[in-house]
Amino acid sequence: MRVREKTKTITKKGLEEPEQELLGQRKRPEKGQFLLQVDRQTKTSYATYEAAEEAGLVIKKGHPIVQVAVYDAVAGARKIIELLKS
Repeated sequence: MRVREKTKTITKKGLEEPEQELLGQRKRPEKGQFLLQVDRQTKTSYATYEAAEEAGLVIKKGHPIVQVAVYDAVAGARKIIELLKS
């Protein structure tokens, strides 16, 4: 049997780029008043209801089966976004 030699690890100093923060299970989204929820999972927050509703409609048009809602954190109300039937 052959003995493995020690290996050296080379690291570059000063060339590291800051990692982008990803929203997910590890980090909560910012606490805006209006939270966009997809299948009851909070995805992001918005300062106005109109902005949250617009983003929700884009998701709903692309994926009509999922449940998309806007939750008002101050009032505690939740409004489900539905597509208009033509």
